Amino acid sequence: MAKNGKKSKKKIIIFSIIGLLVIALGLVVFLGSRKEPVTTVQVEKVAARTLTQVVTATGKIQPEVQVKITPEVSGEIVTLPVKEGQRVKKGDLLMKIKPDFYVAQRDQYAAGLLQTKASLSKSEPEFRRVETLFKKGLASESEFDQARAAYEASKAAFAQASASLDQANESLRKTTILSPMDGTVSQLNSELGERVLGTVQFQGTDVMTIADLSRMEARVDVSENDVVLVSIGDTARIEVDAFPERKVNAVVYEIANTAKSTGAGTQEEVTNFEVKMRIVGSEIQLRPGMSMTADIETETKHNVLTVPIQSVTTRMPKMEIKEGEGDGQRGAVLASTNGGKRKEENKAKEIVFVVENGVAKAVPVRRGISDDNYTEILEGVSDSVQVVSGSYKAINRELEDGSKVRIEEAKKPGMKKPAEGA
Repeated sequence: MAKNGKKSKKKIIIFSIIGLLVIALGLVVFLGSRKEPVTTVQVEKVAARTLTQVVTATGKIQPEVQVKITPEVSGEIVTLPVKEGQRVKKGDLLMKIKPDFYVAQRDQYAAGLLQTKASLSKSEPEFRRVETLFKKGLASESEFDQARAAYEASKAAFAQASASLDQANESLRKTTILSPMDGTVSQLNSELGERVLGTVQFQGTDVMTIADLSRMEARVDVSENDVVLVSIGDTARIEVDAFPERKVNAVVYEIANTAKSTGAGTQEEVTNFEVKMRIVGSEIQLRPGMSMTADIETETKHNVLTVPIQSVTTRMPKMEIKEGEGDGQRGAVLASTNGGKRKEENKAKEIVFVVENGVAKAVPVRRGISDDNYTEILEGVSDSVQVVSGSYKAINRELEDGSKVRIEEAKKPGMKKPAEGA
């Protein structure tokens, strides 16, 4: 019996010790879980810099001046002395359409003109004779009216025949097409012997394009949000896909007033405005249709306060709990801390996190222009203040006003992680 009693006491003591250890471990876990977390961040000082705001857009290289050659009369091409890429001067022969039909038409109208001229030569003296007799009372009024009508009809027929002959001569002249400008045949779409349609009654055939390749431009589509930043005279740096390591300069000289929309009525609808930039001082041979990317420098500011562009984030304003409202339960109604300006204060605000004594403080800011790396701060922070610049997750998700932080040195490009045990 005594032995059994001792064994029971030992079990009680052992289980008591185990219970105390479990309770102690639970308290450690509980207290540790209540410890405020510390977020690791990188920081950078607010500093004065020169910023250049850039709008980037893609497009094509095109000649500043180009003319599509479309015949005004239809027929077979019987002469085509030019080739694609050939230089031509104003007045050079570009093509000739078979003129046989138009020669026959001209001769027909010429014969009709001679016939009406003969009729007019006969009716005019007769009208003058009857007119004289009518004035002397020797001819009746009906005879005078009849002679006058015949004369007027002959004049009208002669005028019509003359106009028809002029039109036939013009059509015949249009069978020969001359270059309207100095330039290069940048595109040739038709061959010798091919039949083409004229523009008199149909949509004509685009036979060729003459372009002035000495004056090239870049045409890009800029979104409706960015086009308001672009102005006539802005400079641009253009990178042509065919010459990836060389850039050319350009100047904005035309901005479209009317938008070009694609995917209208769908979620993919895009509204762009065409911007034309004149290329200046290019040392590379640009060809029509080359793909390119333009960085349009819309504004430059010197010696302005800047922070890393990723440092600026948005947060909703803090809300306070009102008691005794709504359904009677404590904290059932949320209200903004500024009462009368509730609607305005509830809008998301742009902020940066300033680090002071190991604590992140949310500071509202007002931004100006930006480049690829930094953004201008018009209001909110002063020079040399440390703002959180990383990580992205910390800035946009983890940090709140008053969060504890630990500053670590930002990793430099190319740095290798030290080996374990080093």
